[in-house]
Amino acid sequence: MNYKKMACSTVLLSALIHANLANAIESNEEQRDTSLTIAFVQNQVAQNMSISRAIKSIVRHYPQEAASVIDTALDLYPEQYKQIIHAAISAQPTLTQEVVTIALGKGLNCTSIVETAINADPSYVDFVVTAAANSTPNELDEIVRIAVVTEPDSADYIVQSLAREHPSKIVEILTSAIGAVPLVGEYVVEALLAAFPNNAEQVVTTAVRESAAQREQVKKIIETAQNSGVALDQLEIYATNGGATAEEFAQALDKKN
Repeated sequence: MNYKKMACSTVLLSALIHANLANAIESNEEQRDTSLTIAFVQNQVAQNMSISRAIKSIVRHYPQEAASVIDTALDLYPEQYKQIIHAAISAQPTLTQEVVTIALGKGLNCTSIVETAINADPSYVDFVVTAAANSTPNELDEIVRIAVVTEPDSADYIVQSLAREHPSKIVEILTSAIGAVPLVGEYVVEALLAAFPNNAEQVVTTAVRESAAQREQVKKIIETAQNSGVALDQLEIYATNGGATAEEFAQALDKKN
């Protein structure tokens, strides 16, 4: 009986030693890889005389290592995070979502990251905002605001992309977008009604209410909603609940006809 206990103890001890050894080896390998990455980034910065040029060079020549290099660069040069983000996305736009996620993971300023990433390649704005909103959902309003202000021509894509990711936040997203740039109202309404036709009441009522200071926009929003297929009797109710007058409603319909 004692021999069996000793045998079991020996096997258990051997397994623990093996596991610890494997963990130690893996840890050493990770440390070595990290050290090599740090040395590589520092060497590239020294050779290129600029963090921006270094990041662009690395991303273009070693795309498979881009994520770890950007992660390391942000740790080494946190005060130059804007240059790092801009350079990485400019060199390889397909990395946009990953770059934004890595940067946000460092606790850097969310709105600044969003603005920098959009400026680096505006065509990837939807990737920027969705990555930012997924990483920092508590800053959704600010993400919408800075994105629409930075790239107002893409307001419809911004709002639609974020609403698809966060459908329960449609009102907040729409409110932030129109509050940031009132003149985008009709475009974001069209985009949201195309993606969420069953949310017409929320969309129209919110858009009309948030456009109260822009009465011409109110009429354009009503016209847009009708063009998007919202039934006239329902549209009148939604628009009225948002603050549109009977005259504005009639004028919007006359304009369309």
